[in-house]
Amino acid sequence: MTSSILDKIIETKKKEVADAAQTMPVEQLKEQAAAQPECRSFLAPFRRPGVNIIAEIKRASPSKGIINPDLDAGQQTTLYQTGGAAALSVLTDEPYFKGCLEDLRQARRATTLPVLRKDFLVDPYQVFEARSVGADAILLIVRVMDEKRLGELLELSNALNMDALVEVHSEEDLKKASGIGATLIGINNRDLSSFDTDINTAVGLVDRLTPDQIPVAASGITGPDDIRRNLAAGIHNFLIGESLVRSKHPAVFLRSLIETGEQTI
Repeated sequence: MTSSILDKIIETKKKEVADAAQTMPVEQLKEQAAAQPECRSFLAPFRRPGVNIIAEIKRASPSKGIINPDLDAGQQTTLYQTGGAAALSVLTDEPYFKGCLEDLRQARRATTLPVLRKDFLVDPYQVFEARSVGADAILLIVRVMDEKRLGELLELSNALNMDALVEVHSEEDLKKASGIGATLIGINNRDLSSFDTDINTAVGLVDRLTPDQIPVAASGITGPDDIRRNLAAGIHNFLIGESLVRSKHPAVFLRSLIETGEQTI
């Protein structure tokens, strides 16, 4: 059977972790993590009313190829904060997304907003690694690990005072996320097995969340109409990457998306 894009990414990621552990032992990472400034709350902004946007630092993707090869993480972060972003997401995967941990360091230095490490986390090593470079939160993708490992990584992030955005794509994923007590639920409109995107995924799944869970719609949000469609379904938190990094004026574009919520009553 042909491996999916996701299978290839995870295979690569496991090798990366093994190689990194040879260079930087986990005990050394733990020391660096403990020396970091206190975490900023990533969860808190998404309890607020209105449109709240996680603005993403993203240069490329397996499905779209190179999107913005010259993106400067620090400069883009400043524009995002100017535009009213609630939080930042930084892709740190290099082989498939052309990101790196240094992007996260630069982003966090450039902003007072909380910063999420977005990557394919499969091992506790990567959670310590995220905290060691200043991440305030991590992305945990339900379909890349079993429920036991998912729970372990969420527990570890909590122990390090980091929040976790737990990503789901299906009702089965959501059951696993609920089973480990996840609060902030990222509903990915993109199927990571094929990288096909259906903007209706989040809208169709949000009613399955429990009252204490907070939905964040991710992928395929390209303009005000997408915001309005999600608002009508009860979703007012979003993670937006590609349309922002393609924009010539990301701060202005970001502000226009936020104002869509102010106009939709």
